[in-house]
Amino acid sequence: QVQLVESGGGLVQAGGSLRLSCAASGRTFSSSAMGWFRQAPGKDREFVARITRSGGSTRYADSVKGRFTISRDNAKNTVYLQMNSLKPEDTAVYYCAASYGSGLYGYTRRYEYDYWGQGTQVTVSS
Repeated sequence: QVQLVESGGGLVQAGGSLRLSCAASGRTFSSSAMGWFRQAPGKDREFVARITRSGGSTRYADSVKGRFTISRDNAKNTVYLQMNSLKPEDTAVYYCAASYGSGLYGYTRRYEYDYWGQGTQVTVSS
């Protein structure tokens, strides 16, 4: 089993920044690809960003490219999401997820992930 605990969400004005953290425990962190997803009210959960096991490769949704940065510290069993230039449309619950699979679709699909955190709310005011 893997436990994932997100933190760092909150209320911020448009144009501001937040840094989300996700602390993992229970299995070898460096063996997992990690992803961030988000879900706005009334919408499906959508892919935001992912990072491979070593941290050597990242991928982003077009809507956040150039504004968000995913990173990981395998020594601390933590993955981060730095969010800059936030927009009201970024408002959502943000979830981190861990995958111990092969990533057939590049770790951009929900079903590629085995474990999920409880989510942290991000609200961007205009």
